[in-house]
Amino acid sequence: HAVGHACQYASDYTPMKIRSAIVPVANAASNIWIFLLIIGIFMNMVGLVWAAIIMYAVVVLFQVATLPVEFNASRRAMAYMSTIGMPAQEQKGAFDVLRACAFTYVAAALTSILQLVWLLGNNRD
Repeated sequence: HAVGHACQYASDYTPMKIRSAIVPVANAASNIWIFLLIIGIFMNMVGLVWAAIIMYAVVVLFQVATLPVEFNASRRAMAYMSTIGMPAQEQKGAFDVLRACAFTYVAAALTSILQLVWLLGNNRD
């Protein structure tokens, strides 16, 4: 799987480039948004609440942009295992683990999307 990511970098895989471009903003937003939200709520400052929601939306965008990158890296890993002649039983085990890992990304993205929808629905001016 990690080699799949290396291949993505080497081949200028577009979703990886998009995801990489979002990383700095998503890192900052993921550390700041909750503080802005809390301060905005306690100080009754709608602008801060909206700034927090926008920052959280960037974090959600990053998680969604991560999905194709991770699925592709797993596909590349599975293709590689087939080419080196790895036994079918071991390939199946590897596939099961890679699929389980991918679903953690899907679950995190869905949870974040739902939280964003909740934040938007509960932020009525």
